[in-house]
Amino acid sequence: MEKEIVLITGATAGIGEATAGLLAENKYRLIITGRREERLEKLKARLGKLTEVYTLCFDIRNRREVEDAVDSLPGEWKDIDVLLNNAGLAAGMDHFHEADAGDWELMIDTNLKGLLYMTRKVAPGMIDRGKGHIVNVGSIAGREMYEKGNVYSATKHAVEALSRGMRTDMLPHGIKVSTVSPGLVETEFSLVRFKGDKERAKQPYKGMKPLSGRDVAEAILFILTRPPHVSIHDLLIMPTAQAAAMTVHRE
Repeated sequence: MEKEIVLITGATAGIGEATAGLLAENKYRLIITGRREERLEKLKARLGKLTEVYTLCFDIRNRREVEDAVDSLPGEWKDIDVLLNNAGLAAGMDHFHEADAGDWELMIDTNLKGLLYMTRKVAPGMIDRGKGHIVNVGSIAGREMYEKGNVYSATKHAVEALSRGMRTDMLPHGIKVSTVSPGLVETEFSLVRFKGDKERAKQPYKGMKPLSGRDVAEAILFILTRPPHVSIHDLLIMPTAQAAAMTVHRE
């Protein structure tokens, strides 16, 4: 039996790249997407030794680019079995009244609207085929608020709410909808949030062992490999040293 096709957004780094690697090891067929074409091609060259890989380079914030990219898929790649809505970021960490509105727009357009555009484009095909799985990458920030996390946390709360809404709407069609919500994961996340400030980006992980992208990828693989009658609706994965968004034990 041919392995399922998985489309991964934000596959060029972090959780997306780690999940692509693990799914390739397990022989899933992969559509990897992102804005950085050179990284996509390097990842394809590496993972192509393990499985079939197709790349789509576009900006998930642009609805037309999303639609054109999915429409451009060759026939043998159009029947997407799993959509992993992974693309996301944090921009800035400021009190609400001091924040940059441009950072707000970047987070809303990527974390929320990008997820909407991609799911709206892919889900009808799943419904037509009567099967599919949508996995949305959330965050502990989608369950708790913390100081200076305002709009980022709001976008991840929205991912939680949308996942519940999608799950209800997709129920009659046999489509699974899952959310995986990590705590501290050491990836490019903080470097992006702090706009390239390497020293500041190290601070969240000091004195503790954070999750790796691979840790989250393994949780995603677990979600995908449950029997057809089992659906993991919501999975929260945290480092042992983290009890809540801002409750971390440091050595």
